[in-house]
Amino acid sequence: MSDWFDAAGVDEIEPGSCKVVDIDDVLIAVINVDSEFHAIEDVCTHDGGELASGCILGDTIECPRHSAKFSIITGEVLEPPAYEPVPIFPVKVENGRVFVRDDRWD
Repeated sequence: MSDWFDAAGVDEIEPGSCKVVDIDDVLIAVINVDSEFHAIEDVCTHDGGELASGCILGDTIECPRHSAKFSIITGEVLEPPAYEPVPIFPVKVENGRVFVRDDRWD
């Protein structure tokens, strides 16, 4: 089972913004959506580009390269040109810290 990674303090990621962390060579965007934290892989499934610098609108993130849109909560594609969802990761908040883990290999 994978360990929880201490990604940030809750006050380090403002609502509507994100912080990218590297967990075992996987870049993960930790995103604050209305004071709830979510984590998605920082990669567009359309062309492999990063997502974190894209526009965050509510619970949607738009790829800065070709404008594919994804749900931050589920990872599902909301608008092409992407057709494959983005992996999402478990998040927990404890003692003012945001923790993430990559549970894909558990």
